[in-house]
Amino acid sequence: MKRKDLILIIIIALISAVISLFVSKMIFVPPTNRHQEVEVVQPITANFPEPDKRYFNDQANDPTKLITIGQNTNNAPFSSTQQ
Repeated sequence: MKRKDLILIIIIALISAVISLFVSKMIFVPPTNRHQEVEVVQPITANFPEPDKRYFNDQANDPTKLITIGQNTNNAPFSSTQQ
């Protein structure tokens, strides 16, 4: 390489660095504009309020309670033989 070519490459590299610096300043957000507001979440507690009487019926059937209709003499209802 000749000396003129080396100087031309260095000048082009410096100009490219300056241009990329200005372009990156326009594209990326500066640290002063990175502020964002978030919601404040209430801490979880073990205390639950009583349910509203308009929606909660304490006299209703309990779906988790086992309901038996009649007498069941078959102790293994899913087996292939009946007893």
